[in-house]
Amino acid sequence: MLYAMIDVGSNTIRMAVYEVEGDRVDMLMKRKHTVGLASYVKDGYMQRQGIDKVVEIIHEYKIFLDDLVINRVTAFTTAALRNALNGRDAVREISYRTGINIHIMSGDDEATFDFIGATHNLDEDKGLLIDIGGGSTEIVFFNHREIQVKVSLPIGSLSFHTRYTGKAHILPSMSECKEMYAEAEATVSAVNEFRDISHAQICGIGGTFKGAMALYNSMYGLPRRNMRMELRRLHDILQRFQRDHELIVSDKILLMRTVPERMHTFMPGLVIADVLAKRFGSHSIIYSDSGVREGYIYSKILSDEDFF
Repeated sequence: MLYAMIDVGSNTIRMAVYEVEGDRVDMLMKRKHTVGLASYVKDGYMQRQGIDKVVEIIHEYKIFLDDLVINRVTAFTTAALRNALNGRDAVREISYRTGINIHIMSGDDEATFDFIGATHNLDEDKGLLIDIGGGSTEIVFFNHREIQVKVSLPIGSLSFHTRYTGKAHILPSMSECKEMYAEAEATVSAVNEFRDISHAQICGIGGTFKGAMALYNSMYGLPRRNMRMELRRLHDILQRFQRDHELIVSDKILLMRTVPERMHTFMPGLVIADVLAKRFGSHSIIYSDSGVREGYIYSKILSDEDFF
């Protein structure tokens, strides 16, 4: 069977097509548009331009799915529309105009599916799963491969960029990074659910960690298959690419080669990652390329269970 999943995120709108046979799940292809949907939120409301952009992209995906007669389609949206004051009305309009039902996934469910997808092939028995999205950050603490605590924080890489760096610049300055650190630290310190957790291994998923992993491997001459990032080197990246620090030509080339679409969000995302790593006393991050979409398939489609 062929299944398509459309994920309307705060930074990107993605479509992936999977072949599911028995217990086997193979991703056949994926498409992505980097939209920065969270940046279309003004005074808490999703603006008309953002809604129209989502409709345009989903129309494009629907043409592809209709031409190939792929009828099993699940579509959901996360923080950008979930948190908007007019989010439900916007989602109803998008669903009506595209003919594809878009469902609002709660932060709790997003964290659960992130965990299931990321840990499906992970060797770690205990640790923290962290997904730093454009508009929110999901954190799951697991032990014996079972969820113990999960929470969704209202901070993200794109929302930080929009709030502190804005359209005037791509990379944040030192003072802007300090402001991001202050908000991230205040937000994380207010979460009591994780107060007894320390020295936990972090498994990172999502675009922030994917981009950081590519940059990290290139910076330190590591093979592309390397999926572990040492936190002591994270500080080097955060200092090296601040706007106040004059970039040498090789660094400019490095950014354009490794994070071309996330050049404006990878630094804010790493600030959040650094705050979380310090809070939990973690020494490294393991990157997993699976997340919420795969988690949905493993937990719902393979079990033939309706979620939405």
